[in-house]
Amino acid sequence: MIDPMTLGGSMSEDSGVRVRAGAISLVVSILLLAAKYQAYRLTGSIAILSDALESIVNVVAAIFALGGIIFAGRPADRNHPYGHGKIEFFSAAFEGGLIAFAAVLILYEVVLSLVVRLQVRELDTGLLIISGAGLANLALGLFLVRTGRKHQSLTLLADGQHVLSDFWTTVGVVVGLLLVRVTGIWWLDPLVAAVVAVNLMWTGFRLVRHAAGGLLDEEDTLLLNRLLGVLGRHVGQGIIRVHHLRAIRAGRFHHVDAHLVVPEFWSVDRAHEVAEDLADRVIRALGVDGELIFHTDPCHRAYCPMCDLDDCPVRREPFRARPPLTLEEAVQPDMPHPS
Repeated sequence: MIDPMTLGGSMSEDSGVRVRAGAISLVVSILLLAAKYQAYRLTGSIAILSDALESIVNVVAAIFALGGIIFAGRPADRNHPYGHGKIEFFSAAFEGGLIAFAAVLILYEVVLSLVVRLQVRELDTGLLIISGAGLANLALGLFLVRTGRKHQSLTLLADGQHVLSDFWTTVGVVVGLLLVRVTGIWWLDPLVAAVVAVNLMWTGFRLVRHAAGGLLDEEDTLLLNRLLGVLGRHVGQGIIRVHHLRAIRAGRFHHVDAHLVVPEFWSVDRAHEVAEDLADRVIRALGVDGELIFHTDPCHRAYCPMCDLDDCPVRREPFRARPPLTLEEAVQPDMPHPS
């Protein structure tokens, strides 16, 4: 198992990058909100209002995202032995809920606009403002998604995806208002806002669903397959099989545990040394911050046909072949019984 203290410098550096990215997101979101609200005041467009409402969500979400990132970067302690990383899932769920709430507000404004038959004005200036805001959102969203993936921050990734959805919202608003300007059909403005609301509702649902999976420790099949790819290269010469493999992620930190089948005649010291060395190599090969804890199981001579250990004093069958590790075998909680 890798000692988290040996990774302190890397984790501190990553935490600083995530905090700076969250602060940039907050400042830019506030500026874009001001710009879009000014565009709404000039035009009276419900579509632009829908874009501005989403920007309010951006600002609130950026505040919570920044707080979540700072909290998630705190090291493990007595009260939180697995660290504070799961606060990022709460942050992502909260952001998804805010997005869905913004969609409801937009639909309310759409209905009100259709009833009152509001007319838009000064479209040229309004289009210029929100077009610039949209391009700024595109740059910010790409920056946040790239930073979130590189530094394994669900909060930044969720924030970036939301900002990118805001960019596409702005594109839709611009297209709709251009149609209003060309055709003079007033109800195209609330229609565009309604489309924006439906898109936001779907985005919010996806964010909440993903966050719920993390909070409930839903199986991360991609991570497990990566672990199997690394473990498979080390099976042999005493490392016989792996089962009861489990893995969860709390922020950047990964917690992995598994049962390692070793020869029954090995001493406790030798089994422990091999397990610790293997855990260290696997975590380093994955390139993540985390810990891998192995529980060693004796082979009970049940694995002789797939064990290639040289000079085994208790072997009762010759070695035939070593089948590759599969996900179905690796996640089984009980010790598998080879035929």
